[in-house]
Amino acid sequence: MRCGDSVRDLSSKFSKLEKFEGQDFRRWQKKMHFLLTTLKVVYVLSTPMPQIMDDDTLEQTRKRCKWENDDYICRGHILNGMSDSLFDVYQNVESAKLLWDGLEEKYMAEDASSKKFLVNNFNNYKMVDSRPVMEQYNELLRILGQFAQHNMAMDESISVSSIIDKLPPSWKECKRELKHNKEEMNLVQLGTHLGIEESIRDQEGKKVKDIAGPLSINMVEDEGFTKVKNKSKGKKRKSGNTPKPANKKAKMGCWKCGKPGHFKKDCQIGKRDKDTSKSGSDQGAKD
Repeated sequence: MRCGDSVRDLSSKFSKLEKFEGQDFRRWQKKMHFLLTTLKVVYVLSTPMPQIMDDDTLEQTRKRCKWENDDYICRGHILNGMSDSLFDVYQNVESAKLLWDGLEEKYMAEDASSKKFLVNNFNNYKMVDSRPVMEQYNELLRILGQFAQHNMAMDESISVSSIIDKLPPSWKECKRELKHNKEEMNLVQLGTHLGIEESIRDQEGKKVKDIAGPLSINMVEDEGFTKVKNKSKGKKRKSGNTPKPANKKAKMGCWKCGKPGHFKKDCQIGKRDKDTSKSGSDQGAKD
């Protein structure tokens, strides 16, 4: 790889470094130290500048010039890794070592109060059923990792026991089994156990959904059929071919002519016959 390519690669990596804004100094300091080591200028933080001598040799002069150049690069990268407000505060510090030591003196002291904050975070952390257990387990591991950054040590068996106590309510049986387990377990083994348990629970939950799905569909279909059936019962049929009830009385008809709508005594045919016979008898009498 050419020198220009390596410089561009380092610049791209540096651009991804988060700006220091006054919080999480230890994490930022480690990332910055790694970058300065990669640039091969970190030595100026622990090696003083070569003194100027009256009888300096060419080699001594060359070493001093290199140190001054590396110190400038080191100080510039530290300043560029800070937020604008902090850059304005520390931009006039003369050397990289003075800048580095000043940041440690200020922000390491503030980390003492952050230790109490970390302890409270861990002690008050409670897992919930609404989130994946492994996701919450990894958050607890990150808090324990911050303990190590602050040189705070917690016995692993205590950490394991504390995490077991923080399991969500639905993991009550699993919590009881882990507490009664006589074999000592480390954090890695606990994480493996929790991961397996969670995957089994997820699979069982999917099976229940697969079984409940068709049942619920059938219930909906049956309910719909019942509603349609009951609805059809309440409606009157409008078809003209609907048979009339058998017990309904039929209309009475005339016994003489057989037509409905009148009785025999009112039948016109009977009247006409009487009138005809009467008129015939009257005519005979006259003759």
